[in-house]
Amino acid sequence: MTDRTKDRLKIISGRANLELAEEIAAAVGVPLCARDLTNFSDGEIFVQIQENVRGHDVFVVQPTSANVNDNLMELLIIIDALRRASAKRITAVMPYFGYARQDRKVQSRTPITAKLVADQIVAAGADRVLTMDLHAGQIQGFFGNPVDHLYGLPILTDYVRKQKIENLMVFSPDAGGVERARAFAKALDCGLGIIDKRRTAKNVAHVMHIIGDVQGKHVLIVDDMVDTAGTLTEAAGALMEHGATAVSACATHAVLSGPALSRIAKSPLAELITTNTIAVTPERRQAGKVTFLSVAKLLGEAIMRIHQESSVSSLFEYD
Repeated sequence: MTDRTKDRLKIISGRANLELAEEIAAAVGVPLCARDLTNFSDGEIFVQIQENVRGHDVFVVQPTSANVNDNLMELLIIIDALRRASAKRITAVMPYFGYARQDRKVQSRTPITAKLVADQIVAAGADRVLTMDLHAGQIQGFFGNPVDHLYGLPILTDYVRKQKIENLMVFSPDAGGVERARAFAKALDCGLGIIDKRRTAKNVAHVMHIIGDVQGKHVLIVDDMVDTAGTLTEAAGALMEHGATAVSACATHAVLSGPALSRIAKSPLAELITTNTIAVTPERRQAGKVTFLSVAKLLGEAIMRIHQESSVSSLFEYD
Protein backbone atom coordinates (compact mmCIF):
# COMPACT_ATOMS: atom_id res chain seq x y z
CA MET A 1 0.00 0.00 0.00
CA THR A 2 1.39 3.41 -0.95
CA ASP A 3 1.81 6.18 1.59
CA ARG A 4 -0.75 8.21 -0.31
CA THR A 5 -3.32 5.43 0.07
CA LYS A 6 -2.55 5.17 3.78
CA ASP A 7 -3.16 8.89 4.28
CA ARG A 8 -6.90 8.21 4.48
CA LEU A 9 -6.63 5.05 6.60
CA LYS A 10 -6.94 5.13 10.39
CA ILE A 11 -6.85 2.25 12.88
CA ILE A 12 -8.10 2.98 16.38
CA SER A 13 -8.28 0.61 19.33
CA GLY A 14 -10.44 0.23 22.37
CA ARG A 15 -9.02 -1.27 25.55
CA ALA A 16 -10.23 -4.86 25.05
CA ASN A 17 -7.13 -6.06 23.15
CA LEU A 18 -4.66 -3.22 22.66
CA GLU A 19 -1.75 -5.59 22.01
CA LEU A 20 -3.52 -7.16 19.02
CA ALA A 21 -4.46 -3.71 17.68
CA GLU A 22 -0.81 -2.65 17.84
CA GLU A 23 0.21 -5.80 15.93
CA ILE A 24 -2.44 -5.12 13.28
CA ALA A 25 -1.33 -1.50 12.89
CA ALA A 26 2.29 -2.67 12.50
CA ALA A 27 1.23 -5.21 9.86
CA VAL A 28 -0.65 -2.52 7.92
CA GLY A 29 2.15 0.02 8.38
CA VAL A 30 0.24 2.81 10.10
CA PRO A 31 0.34 4.07 13.70
CA LEU A 32 -2.68 3.64 15.94
CA CYS A 33 -4.93 6.69 15.98
CA ALA A 34 -4.53 8.72 19.17
CA ARG A 35 -7.53 8.77 21.48
CA ASP A 36 -8.35 9.63 25.09
CA LEU A 37 -10.26 6.72 26.62
CA THR A 38 -11.07 6.88 30.32
CA ASN A 39 -13.82 6.18 32.84
CA PHE A 40 -15.71 8.57 35.08
CA SER A 41 -15.82 7.63 38.75
CA ASP A 42 -19.21 5.94 38.30
CA GLY A 43 -17.91 3.78 35.45
CA GLU A 44 -19.23 5.77 32.50
CA ILE A 45 -16.88 5.67 29.50
CA PHE A 46 -15.43 8.85 27.98
CA VAL A 47 -13.88 8.91 24.50
CA GLN A 48 -12.16 11.71 22.60
CA ILE A 49 -10.57 11.14 19.20
CA GLN A 50 -7.33 13.14 19.27
CA GLU A 51 -6.65 13.17 15.52
CA ASN A 52 -8.54 14.53 12.54
CA VAL A 53 -10.64 11.69 11.03
CA ARG A 54 -12.87 13.75 8.73
CA GLY A 55 -13.19 11.90 5.43
CA HIS A 56 -11.06 8.97 6.65
CA ASP A 57 -11.60 5.22 6.41
CA VAL A 58 -11.49 4.19 10.09
CA PHE A 59 -11.18 0.67 11.52
CA VAL A 60 -12.06 0.19 15.20
CA VAL A 61 -10.35 -2.84 16.77
CA GLN A 62 -12.39 -4.01 19.75
CA PRO A 63 -13.35 -7.62 20.51
CA THR A 64 -16.36 -7.81 22.83
CA SER A 65 -14.77 -10.28 25.22
CA ALA A 66 -14.82 -10.15 29.01
CA ASN A 67 -15.92 -7.84 30.45
CA VAL A 68 -18.28 -8.15 27.51
CA ASN A 69 -20.72 -5.41 28.49
CA ASP A 70 -18.03 -2.80 29.13
CA ASN A 71 -16.18 -3.67 25.93
CA LEU A 72 -19.35 -3.62 23.85
CA MET A 73 -20.36 -0.23 25.25
CA GLU A 74 -16.84 1.09 24.62
CA LEU A 75 -17.05 -0.04 20.99
CA LEU A 76 -20.40 1.71 20.51
CA ILE A 77 -19.13 4.94 22.05
CA ILE A 78 -15.97 4.97 19.89
CA ILE A 79 -18.09 4.40 16.75
CA ASP A 80 -20.44 7.23 17.76
CA ALA A 81 -17.49 9.58 18.38
CA LEU A 82 -16.05 8.77 14.93
CA ARG A 83 -19.41 9.28 13.22
CA ARG A 84 -19.83 12.68 14.87
CA ALA A 85 -16.24 13.52 13.85
CA SER A 86 -17.27 12.97 10.18
CA ALA A 87 -15.32 9.79 9.45
CA LYS A 88 -16.11 8.72 5.87
CA ARG A 89 -16.49 5.01 6.69
CA ILE A 90 -16.34 3.14 10.00
CA THR A 91 -15.56 -0.59 10.20
CA ALA A 92 -16.00 -2.41 13.50
CA VAL A 93 -13.14 -4.94 13.67
CA MET A 94 -14.40 -7.52 16.16
CA PRO A 95 -11.98 -10.47 16.26
CA TYR A 96 -14.31 -12.00 18.85
CA PHE A 97 -18.05 -11.28 18.73
CA GLY A 98 -19.57 -11.54 22.20
CA TYR A 99 -23.16 -12.75 22.74
CA ALA A 100 -22.81 -14.90 19.61
CA ARG A 101 -24.04 -17.98 21.47
CA GLN A 102 -27.46 -16.36 21.90
CA ASP A 103 -28.25 -16.56 18.19
CA ARG A 104 -31.74 -18.13 18.42
CA LYS A 105 -34.55 -18.81 20.88
CA VAL A 106 -33.72 -22.08 22.57
CA GLN A 107 -36.46 -21.75 25.21
CA SER A 108 -39.66 -19.77 25.67
CA ARG A 109 -39.38 -16.07 26.50
CA THR A 110 -35.63 -15.77 25.84
CA PRO A 111 -33.87 -13.09 23.75
CA ILE A 112 -31.88 -13.36 20.54
CA THR A 113 -29.10 -11.22 21.93
CA ALA A 114 -26.75 -11.62 18.95
CA LYS A 115 -29.34 -9.80 16.82
CA LEU A 116 -29.76 -7.09 19.47
CA VAL A 117 -25.99 -6.49 19.56
CA ALA A 118 -25.81 -6.38 15.75
CA ASP A 119 -28.58 -3.75 15.70
CA GLN A 120 -26.74 -1.65 18.29
CA ILE A 121 -23.50 -1.68 16.30
CA VAL A 122 -25.28 -0.58 13.11
CA ALA A 123 -27.31 2.06 15.00
CA ALA A 124 -24.10 3.49 16.54
CA GLY A 125 -22.81 4.20 13.04
CA ALA A 126 -20.71 1.23 11.86
CA ASP A 127 -20.77 0.90 8.07
CA ARG A 128 -19.40 -2.64 8.03
CA VAL A 129 -18.06 -5.36 10.33
CA LEU A 130 -14.91 -7.47 10.16
CA THR A 131 -14.97 -10.51 12.45
CA MET A 132 -13.61 -14.04 12.89
CA ASP A 133 -15.18 -17.46 13.44
CA LEU A 134 -18.69 -16.49 14.48
CA HIS A 135 -20.29 -19.09 16.72
CA ALA A 136 -23.08 -19.34 14.16
CA GLY A 137 -22.59 -18.25 10.55
CA GLN A 138 -26.13 -16.90 10.24
CA ILE A 139 -25.21 -14.01 12.55
CA GLN A 140 -23.81 -12.33 9.42
CA GLY A 141 -27.42 -11.89 8.35
CA PHE A 142 -28.30 -10.07 11.59
CA PHE A 143 -26.45 -7.01 10.27
CA GLY A 144 -27.98 -4.74 7.66
CA ASN A 145 -24.46 -3.74 6.63
CA PRO A 146 -21.68 -5.81 4.97
CA VAL A 147 -19.88 -8.37 7.14
CA ASP A 148 -16.48 -9.86 6.30
CA HIS A 149 -16.21 -13.17 8.13
CA LEU A 150 -12.68 -14.57 8.45
CA TYR A 151 -11.65 -18.00 9.73
CA GLY A 152 -8.80 -19.09 11.96
CA LEU A 153 -8.51 -22.40 10.07
CA PRO A 154 -5.48 -21.43 7.91
CA ILE A 155 -3.51 -20.24 10.94
CA LEU A 156 -4.41 -23.19 13.15
CA THR A 157 -3.95 -25.91 10.52
CA ASP A 158 -0.62 -24.46 9.43
CA TYR A 159 0.64 -24.82 13.01
CA VAL A 160 -0.68 -28.39 13.33
CA ARG A 161 0.76 -29.38 9.94
CA LYS A 162 4.22 -28.25 11.04
CA GLN A 163 4.02 -30.58 14.07
CA LYS A 164 4.00 -33.57 11.67
CA ILE A 165 1.71 -35.57 13.95
CA GLU A 166 1.32 -39.24 13.02
CA ASN A 167 -2.07 -41.02 13.06
CA LEU A 168 -3.94 -37.73 13.39
CA MET A 169 -7.74 -37.72 13.57
CA VAL A 170 -9.97 -34.64 13.84
CA PHE A 171 -13.02 -34.70 16.12
CA SER A 172 -15.99 -32.35 16.35
CA PRO A 173 -17.08 -31.77 19.97
CA ASP A 174 -20.75 -31.90 18.91
CA ALA A 175 -22.98 -32.40 15.89
CA GLY A 176 -23.22 -28.65 15.25
CA GLY A 177 -19.48 -28.35 14.67
CA VAL A 178 -19.18 -31.09 12.05
CA GLU A 179 -18.81 -28.66 9.11
CA ARG A 180 -15.90 -26.91 10.83
CA ALA A 181 -14.25 -30.20 11.80
CA ARG A 182 -14.69 -31.57 8.26
CA ALA A 183 -12.86 -28.53 6.86
CA PHE A 184 -9.99 -29.13 9.32
CA ALA A 185 -9.88 -32.85 8.46
CA LYS A 186 -9.73 -32.05 4.74
CA ALA A 187 -7.00 -29.43 5.24
CA LEU A 188 -4.95 -31.89 7.34
CA ASP A 189 -5.81 -34.91 5.17
CA CYS A 190 -6.99 -37.08 8.05
CA GLY A 191 -10.05 -38.87 9.41
CA LEU A 192 -13.09 -37.32 11.10
CA GLY A 193 -15.07 -38.28 14.20
CA ILE A 194 -17.86 -36.81 16.33
CA ILE A 195 -18.44 -36.57 20.06
CA ASP A 196 -22.09 -36.94 21.05
CA LYS A 197 -22.70 -34.75 24.08
CA ARG A 198 -25.74 -33.64 26.05
CA ARG A 199 -25.99 -30.12 27.50
CA THR A 200 -27.70 -30.15 30.88
CA ALA A 201 -27.20 -26.48 31.84
CA LYS A 202 -25.30 -23.34 30.80
CA ASN A 203 -21.59 -24.22 30.43
CA VAL A 204 -22.36 -27.83 31.43
CA ALA A 205 -22.30 -30.74 28.96
CA HIS A 206 -21.58 -34.45 29.24
CA VAL A 207 -20.03 -36.83 26.71
CA MET A 208 -22.44 -39.62 25.79
CA HIS A 209 -20.90 -41.41 22.80
CA ILE A 210 -17.71 -41.37 20.71
CA ILE A 211 -18.52 -41.77 17.01
CA GLY A 212 -15.37 -43.00 15.26
CA ASP A 213 -12.51 -45.37 16.04
CA VAL A 214 -9.82 -43.53 18.01
CA GLN A 215 -7.70 -46.56 18.91
CA GLY A 216 -4.05 -45.59 18.43
CA LYS A 217 -4.93 -42.11 17.13
CA HIS A 218 -3.70 -38.65 18.10
CA VAL A 219 -7.03 -36.85 18.31
CA LEU A 220 -7.46 -33.14 17.54
CA ILE A 221 -10.71 -31.66 18.91
CA VAL A 222 -11.78 -28.66 16.82
CA ASP A 223 -14.13 -25.93 18.05
CA ASP A 224 -14.71 -22.21 17.58
CA MET A 225 -14.17 -21.31 21.26
CA VAL A 226 -13.17 -22.69 24.64
CA ASP A 227 -15.03 -21.13 27.56
CA THR A 228 -14.88 -22.92 30.92
CA ALA A 229 -13.16 -25.94 29.28
CA GLY A 230 -15.43 -28.39 31.12
CA THR A 231 -16.70 -30.08 27.97
CA LEU A 232 -13.27 -30.06 26.35
CA THR A 233 -11.46 -31.68 29.26
CA GLU A 234 -14.22 -34.28 29.75
CA ALA A 235 -14.04 -35.09 26.03
CA ALA A 236 -10.26 -35.48 26.25
CA GLY A 237 -10.64 -37.94 29.09
CA ALA A 238 -13.30 -39.93 27.25
CA LEU A 239 -11.17 -40.13 24.10
CA MET A 240 -8.15 -41.36 26.06
CA GLU A 241 -10.35 -44.02 27.70
CA HIS A 242 -11.41 -45.16 24.22
CA GLY A 243 -7.80 -45.78 23.18
CA ALA A 244 -6.48 -42.46 21.84
CA THR A 245 -2.72 -42.10 22.28
CA ALA A 246 -2.97 -38.32 22.79
CA VAL A 247 -5.59 -35.55 22.61
CA SER A 248 -4.99 -31.94 21.53
CA ALA A 249 -7.49 -29.18 20.75
CA CYS A 250 -7.84 -26.24 18.36
CA ALA A 251 -10.12 -23.25 18.96
CA THR A 252 -10.00 -19.75 17.53
CA HIS A 253 -11.34 -17.96 20.61
CA ALA A 254 -9.77 -18.52 24.04
CA VAL A 255 -12.57 -17.28 26.31
CA LEU A 256 -11.07 -19.36 29.17
CA SER A 257 -13.39 -18.13 31.91
CA GLY A 258 -13.66 -19.36 35.48
CA PRO A 259 -11.71 -22.58 36.16
CA ALA A 260 -10.71 -23.13 32.51
CA LEU A 261 -6.93 -22.83 32.90
CA SER A 262 -6.77 -25.09 35.97
CA ARG A 263 -9.02 -27.66 34.28
CA ILE A 264 -6.77 -27.73 31.22
CA ALA A 265 -3.64 -28.04 33.36
CA LYS A 266 -5.08 -31.03 35.27
CA SER A 267 -6.61 -32.74 32.23
CA PRO A 268 -5.08 -35.35 29.88
CA LEU A 269 -5.19 -32.72 27.14
CA ALA A 270 -1.72 -32.43 25.55
CA GLU A 271 -2.13 -28.93 24.07
CA LEU A 272 -4.74 -26.27 23.38
CA ILE A 273 -3.89 -24.36 20.19
CA THR A 274 -5.70 -21.04 20.01
CA THR A 275 -5.29 -17.42 18.87
CA ASN A 276 -5.08 -13.92 20.31
CA THR A 277 -8.55 -12.73 19.19
CA ILE A 278 -9.10 -12.27 22.94
CA ALA A 279 -6.41 -10.47 24.95
CA VAL A 280 -3.59 -12.73 26.15
CA THR A 281 -3.07 -11.80 29.80
CA PRO A 282 0.16 -12.69 31.63
CA GLU A 283 -1.73 -15.47 33.45
CA ARG A 284 -2.81 -16.97 30.15
CA ARG A 285 0.60 -16.57 28.55
CA GLN A 286 2.26 -18.43 31.42
CA ALA A 287 -0.33 -21.21 31.52
CA GLY A 288 0.94 -24.62 30.55
CA LYS A 289 -0.47 -26.53 27.57
CA VAL A 290 -1.87 -23.39 25.85
CA THR A 291 -0.30 -22.08 22.63
CA PHE A 292 -1.38 -18.67 21.29
CA LEU A 293 -1.06 -17.81 17.59
CA SER A 294 -1.45 -14.28 16.24
CA VAL A 295 -4.23 -13.31 13.82
CA ALA A 296 -2.78 -9.81 13.29
CA LYS A 297 -1.44 -10.38 9.77
CA LEU A 298 -4.71 -11.93 8.59
CA LEU A 299 -6.77 -9.05 9.98
CA GLY A 300 -4.26 -6.52 8.70
CA GLU A 301 -4.46 -7.98 5.18
CA ALA A 302 -8.27 -7.83 5.34
CA ILE A 303 -8.16 -4.19 6.47
CA MET A 304 -5.84 -3.24 3.60
CA ARG A 305 -8.06 -4.98 1.04
CA ILE A 306 -11.22 -3.37 2.39
CA HIS A 307 -9.56 0.04 2.35
CA GLN A 308 -8.34 -0.47 -1.22
CA GLU A 309 -11.78 -1.77 -2.30
CA SER A 310 -10.18 -5.01 -3.50
CA SER A 311 -11.44 -8.57 -3.08
CA VAL A 312 -11.44 -10.06 0.41
CA SER A 313 -13.06 -13.36 -0.60
CA SER A 314 -9.82 -15.36 -0.74
CA LEU A 315 -9.24 -14.52 2.96
CA PHE A 316 -12.55 -15.88 4.22
CA GLU A 317 -12.85 -18.98 2.13
CA TYR A 318 -13.57 -21.63 4.74
CA ASP A 319 -12.27 -24.66 2.89
